[in-house]
Amino acid sequence: MTPDELLPVVYQELRRLAAAKLASEQPGQTLEATALVHEAWLKLADVSIDWNDKTHFVRTASTAMRQILVDRARAKLASKRGGDNCRVEYNDFSAPLPDAELLHLDEALSRLAIIKPDHAKLVELRYFAGMSNDEASASLNVSQATGTRMMNYAKAWLKVEMEKG
Repeated sequence: MTPDELLPVVYQELRRLAAAKLASEQPGQTLEATALVHEAWLKLADVSIDWNDKTHFVRTASTAMRQILVDRARAKLASKRGGDNCRVEYNDFSAPLPDAELLHLDEALSRLAIIKPDHAKLVELRYFAGMSNDEASASLNVSQATGTRMMNYAKAWLKVEMEKG
């Protein structure tokens, strides 16, 4: 299926996920859920991938949304020259992160993807796409219990990595 064929099928789900993610962002966020979904779709429209199914498209769209949010955070920090850089401890990936922390998370998540790609994808689906554990686990074709274990591992690993630098 092409993105043009898939978008009407998954649009409401993508918009719901984007809205949930943006609702947890820090105040002052200028990007709306509809715009985030449209930007993600524009990224995917130019890619020639044979989409296996709706889940494959949603997983890839969550990666595109992650890239969009990280690019926006980088742009904000570049204009501020790091004026917002402060260390913030967190225990919950649903909490909004300052732009600098978002960039650290992205770097650590990229390192995690090298050694544990499914764990990194799970974090991406949970944090950047706003999926619940049940939704993200189903998307990765793992049980809810396995998804919980994977998320616990990923959280611990990312915490250690982010404390390093």
